[in-house]
Amino acid sequence: QVQLAESGGGLVQAGGSLKLSCALSGRTDSSYSMGWFRQAPGKEREFVAAITWSGGRTLYANSVKGRFTISRDNAKNTVYLQMNSLKPEDTALYYCALRRGFGLGESQAGYDYWGQGTQVTVSS
Repeated sequence: QVQLAESGGGLVQAGGSLKLSCALSGRTDSSYSMGWFRQAPGKEREFVAAITWSGGRTLYANSVKGRFTISRDNAKNTVYLQMNSLKPEDTALYYCALRRGFGLGESQAGYDYWGQGTQVTVSS
């Protein structure tokens, strides 16, 4: 059983930074990618970033490109989301997710396992 646990959320002022972590536990296939999604109050959940576990290829939503960086530490089974130059519109519940197989994707439907989320609040 795969489990994902996010951490690192909190309250930060606009222009500040936060680093989210997602710890993966349980049995997984050797080929999978990881993604970050977010959901703001009253809005649909949206794609933020994704990374392949072995290849290191990344994909970003246009709204975060140049400000957020996704990375992973295979030895620790952990994926990170470094968020810089945060804006009030980045306020949301951030989820990590695992997608089995090769390739990257933005669609939530392509992801098989989800964490519980960690709250990020950016004040103006």
